[in-house]
Amino acid sequence: MTTLEAATSSKWITALNTKYHKVALTLFAIVVLAHWAEHIAQAVQIYALGWKLPDARGVLGLPFPWLIKSEWMHYGYAIIMLVLLWMLRSGFDGRSRQWWNLALGIQFWHHIEHLLLLIQAQTGWRLGGGAAPSSIIQLFVPRVELHLFYNTIVTIPMIIAMVVHRRAAADESLCTCSVPRVPVAA
Repeated sequence: MTTLEAATSSKWITALNTKYHKVALTLFAIVVLAHWAEHIAQAVQIYALGWKLPDARGVLGLPFPWLIKSEWMHYGYAIIMLVLLWMLRSGFDGRSRQWWNLALGIQFWHHIEHLLLLIQAQTGWRLGGGAAPSSIIQLFVPRVELHLFYNTIVTIPMIIAMVVHRRAAADESLCTCSVPRVPVAA
């Protein structure tokens, strides 16, 4: 990377974490919540509606069944989410940064699990000798429940980080996300 490319990239990341932080976080939250809703919909299809596992594909998986079977798509989403959590990290500080870091750390592990699934799908090797690709924790917890759990434990601290960040005093934040505070009369 040339010096100019590095400077441009740095300026872009700085803008993303300052004047465009609120917009970036909003768009990211919409995508993450929609993805989480897909996992919730799949669990509802199985446990509330009594659908068989192959038929329970969430909302988008019903018209597009390949989505549920594509390890490339699942890994792609996991890596994009990891990259965005990393890129948007510098816009957080204090308690909000701690919550964001927690989401980032959990997503890093979730990404490792998806990388392991992708490697197995591409090579034919199977962790634990099973018939289908399996992640490490999936050796103990079924895939649907595990991925709903992973998405839940990444999404919740991410949302908490955003709420804490938005409520930070304007002088505690580098971006425009903070909600203006109305002074309380004494």
